[in-house]
Amino acid sequence: MLSAAQMDAAFTALADPTRRAILTRLKTGDATVNELADPFAMSQPAISKHLIVLERAGLITRGRDGTRRPCRLNAQPMAEINAWIEGYRAHWEQRFSRLDALLEDLKTETPKTTKGE
Repeated sequence: MLSAAQMDAAFTALADPTRRAILTRLKTGDATVNELADPFAMSQPAISKHLIVLERAGLITRGRDGTRRPCRLNAQPMAEINAWIEGYRAHWEQRFSRLDALLEDLKTETPKTTKGE
């Protein structure tokens, strides 16, 4: 289970669209910093800063393959975040189900007449 600090770091990392795009790219497989920088109009050092944030959040790992340092998606924190969110989704689905039932009950009630009718 992620600690509160790890959860905060993951949500902070996910808040940036460039970092989310990097994670999306890493879903297809490992990539080097240069490969990750290609689609963006930013320098390799700027991409490296994003990678540091993702690495500190535990969302990616960096390996060593000779002179290459490929980045790899670490899906475990995402699975734990998803589980945390699922708890809230279940809560809201239950509340919406109760609301639906109430609305159905209100539809089937006989309408009350107003004064003067």
